[in-house]
Amino acid sequence: MEIEEDEERRRQRKLEEALEVKSLRRIISAYLNYPEAAEEDVRRYEKSFKKLPPAHKALLPHYPSKFKNLRRCISLNSYFIFTMLQAFEPPLDMSQDVDGCKDPHLENFEHGHCHSEERNASSCQSVSTSGRMCCSNHAQACSQEKSNIMSNPTTEEVKSEQQHEPIFGSGAGEVENKNEIAECCSNDVADSNGNAFSSPHDWLDPSLQLNVPLVDVDKVRCIIRNIVRDWAAEGEKERNQCYKPILEELDALFPNRSKESPPACLVPGAGLGRLALEISCLGFISQGNEFSYYMMICSSFILNHTETTGQWTIYPWIHSNCNSLSDNDQLRPVLIPDIHPASAGITEGFSMCGGDFVEVYNDSSQIGVWDAVVTCFFIDTAHNIIEYIEIISRILKEGGVWINFGPLLYHFADMYGQEDDMSIELSLEDVKKIAFHYGFKLEKEQTIETTYTTNPRSMMQNHYHAAFWTMRKKRTTTT
Repeated sequence: MEIEEDEERRRQRKLEEALEVKSLRRIISAYLNYPEAAEEDVRRYEKSFKKLPPAHKALLPHYPSKFKNLRRCISLNSYFIFTMLQAFEPPLDMSQDVDGCKDPHLENFEHGHCHSEERNASSCQSVSTSGRMCCSNHAQACSQEKSNIMSNPTTEEVKSEQQHEPIFGSGAGEVENKNEIAECCSNDVADSNGNAFSSPHDWLDPSLQLNVPLVDVDKVRCIIRNIVRDWAAEGEKERNQCYKPILEELDALFPNRSKESPPACLVPGAGLGRLALEISCLGFISQGNEFSYYMMICSSFILNHTETTGQWTIYPWIHSNCNSLSDNDQLRPVLIPDIHPASAGITEGFSMCGGDFVEVYNDSSQIGVWDAVVTCFFIDTAHNIIEYIEIISRILKEGGVWINFGPLLYHFADMYGQEDDMSIELSLEDVKKIAFHYGFKLEKEQTIETTYTTNPRSMMQNHYHAAFWTMRKKRTTTT
């Protein structure tokens, strides 16, 4: 009986890893599909322009030049993306032939999960004082001596239900674009027709590239905007609105931080890692937790492979022609990063841990580990926000603090189509009541107006009235 159970567990692990590899390939393919999808947009703009009557077309003599400049910007964004992918070390064997797997268990597993979420291998990355993050094997635990932080999760990435046709084919403009990218990427070579890239990484081989839905490529564009928020001078205003109140609160709540035994702070939903890094620089053992491999690939590159400030140039605002004050605003470059992470003064023990928050931290090894938990634009990512609050309470030490900043724009509120869909969408009043039930006491609360990955020069600005609070976990009274 035990032999059969062991065999079943091994088969299940193999199937899960195969699905994780398949999902990671899809994410990498979304990055690789970025130039094709962006080029298709430019061709669409050109097609509309050509339909104008000659008299109207004559009023826009600069448009052909604009299209050329858009292609140049796409090429430079692609250069950054491909350089980032070349630096990525997958925590899984990406050479597995997962498509050839005929096991019916895998088919059932995919149908049960893949359409509503992407499963990623867990990984934990620790950053030393030199700023170097190391990505562990997905089956290994992430540990830190001082805070006894452990994780061995299976990660889940939420995927939109919106479906698009796959991206196929290549046009003349695309070939030109790839040639231009190949010229500036020393490790990327186009073939004689300019239709392919070679790479020292087998998993970046064009033959392994998948045709992914456009919604996946939209996530890549979202990452580019997130880079501005976290790692560009242009994102400083948003960081001051969101991160600065958190950092000031942590600084005030832990005034006598010890270098020998720093307080430990967890940052779930850490995104591209800037807030977690800033908390580390304050003198905390800081761990960012992030479930999205889109985010993790990018944050690892910026944190590990940046050699100087302003090393990379990206064009984050080129993907929309709407609400632009001028073409120059739309085409303006953004230099990243605005600081050199390795020289920022991080505290030893800074790490980024990949995995679903519930799966990673709903573990007995996490009970009472953390002095502080910081959630910024995070708690509304839950299927069940009550579970998030319960886990936050459990992993905090008695007397530990929970600092929250963000709205309640529940991520699963508009997702339908599966019987097991779940989205608990509480009011702010109910969220606080649940927190009180799990032993929290409100110490500070205010509303702060902010934006999120917003183009500061756009004619349209979406503003949140974010809830900002500090709650403390009550100490157990003994009689």
